[in-house]
Amino acid sequence: MQRSSAPSIVTAVPAPRDILELLKPVTWFPPIWAFMCGVVSSGVPIADRWPFLIAGVLLTGPLVCGTSQAVNDWFDRHVDAINEPGRPIPSGRIAGRWGLWIALAGTLLSLLVAWTTGPWVFGATCIGLLCAWGYSAPPFRFKVSGIWGPAVVALTYEGLTWFTGASVMAGALPGAHVLIILALYSCGAHGIMTLNDFKAVEGDRATGLRSLPVLLGVGPAARVACAVMAVPQIVVVMLLAGWGHQVAAAIVATLLLGQMVLMRRLLRDPRANTPWYNATGTSLYVFGMLASAAGLGGVAGL
Repeated sequence: MQRSSAPSIVTAVPAPRDILELLKPVTWFPPIWAFMCGVVSSGVPIADRWPFLIAGVLLTGPLVCGTSQAVNDWFDRHVDAINEPGRPIPSGRIAGRWGLWIALAGTLLSLLVAWTTGPWVFGATCIGLLCAWGYSAPPFRFKVSGIWGPAVVALTYEGLTWFTGASVMAGALPGAHVLIILALYSCGAHGIMTLNDFKAVEGDRATGLRSLPVLLGVGPAARVACAVMAVPQIVVVMLLAGWGHQVAAAIVATLLLGQMVLMRRLLRDPRANTPWYNATGTSLYVFGMLASAAGLGGVAGL
């Protein structure tokens, strides 16, 4: 009799270190950074908002982002068997349906914490979790698209987390200027997410994922990613200057020029230079986010 290939229901409880690896702590930094940009852009002193600040950091980092990593690893376990066979699920260290149960538990815990922080944060958390499941899980599986996949990740990692930071501090809907800037940086982050697809071209092609590097080729996809990162920042500079935040506009413009210089090296060999660019050019991008947030929040005259 042929044995079923479906995951076993009864398996040993995973080791804590394997669960932590599944949740990918290294991925928590970008949304926490965007959350802190939201905090700064709100202009609200943190002295009386510490409990909400801590709840927001937990939400954007280990809870929602960690849950999204567990969801992705569970539904991508066959892809990871090609691209990253040492990950906890394909390696068997998290066996059976434990990966799915961890994702469900993280979802429920995220909703519970978000409920305590107010309606705007709860609403943003619900959208973030829906995006996390829709990104990887059927029937939507947005990640198979080179357009919608990076867009969903950019929205949740940058826009929703910035929104959460501003909302959790103000206890209300952020102002129009904050919403416009966070939307622009979310659009630019689409390019950053496209760069992340370069490392998995073979696995994506083999499993039918239509990332931009698969559809366009690595070189053209890299040029598109650079344009997508740069254009929203140009608009940010213009808006900040028009709103009277000249210092912040000048800082963002300088950081953007630095990115453009670094992009020249990236485009020479995108696959080889993407890790280097993520450590340099992407860092300048996120510093620009903070400078913009400081200008909106009236920090030090910015």
